[in-house]
Amino acid sequence: MIHDGLSSRRRENAREAIHRELAYFKAALASNPGWQEAFYAIVSPSWLHEVLVNEYYRTDEEFIYALADAMRPVYEAVVDAGFLLHIDAPDIAYDWELESHKHPGLTLDEYRKWKQIHVEADNYALEGIPEEKIRAHVCWGSWSAPHMYSVPLEEIASLILRLKAQCLSIEAAKPNHTHEWKVWRDVKIPDGKIFMPGVIDHTTDVREHPEVIADRIINYANVVGRENVIAGTDCGMRGHPLRDWIKYRAIAEGAALASQRLWGRKAA
Repeated sequence: MIHDGLSSRRRENAREAIHRELAYFKAALASNPGWQEAFYAIVSPSWLHEVLVNEYYRTDEEFIYALADAMRPVYEAVVDAGFLLHIDAPDIAYDWELESHKHPGLTLDEYRKWKQIHVEADNYALEGIPEEKIRAHVCWGSWSAPHMYSVPLEEIASLILRLKAQCLSIEAAKPNHTHEWKVWRDVKIPDGKIFMPGVIDHTTDVREHPEVIADRIINYANVVGRENVIAGTDCGMRGHPLRDWIKYRAIAEGAALASQRLWGRKAA
């Protein structure tokens, strides 16, 4: 009973916190008119599961579904406030490098079965929210290392597509993943899916040339359809703000080039 009471209080605190944060966000947007769409980024149950310790639940599955129950009203509040809900679920790809190191005998089939539980829990938390209001982000992590043991996209592409999100934000600019746009040529993509490939790498200060960015957008457009691609970043930007804005401007320039070549007109 003590645990139930603590859980209830924590959930109520979470509701109060998200409404307070959304109010701040609305005020910031109101002071900067001209925006067309705003998104609010927040962790998925499967990623939250990575940083919290299970002290009460008998199994990993029970724990992650409890997290999903706790996060659902938070997600609903974001959408009810009129924002696009951006869910961070990097663990789908991220965990392979970690878990296969800790458990050398782990097979890809076993990994996918484990991650399928996490995807289902994420989807459970999103029940009732229209897919067109949801964007999900998947990446392989950003720590300083060669990342040479990252799970190939082709091994988890079908798993990513099961996420209840219209738009999929996927790391695609870092050296280990720039080639993986080709994977989608051999995967059946559900109707209505939108892809947001990363066209800039947030772990380097080097500015990507707009021509390179345009090529990356066009590669995806040629596979998934030009109307189904939005240029994005590999992950959340970090570092010096001036550097980040230089990269953002490069995205805008590269997207304009890609639009001109794909549509025969300049971007609006």
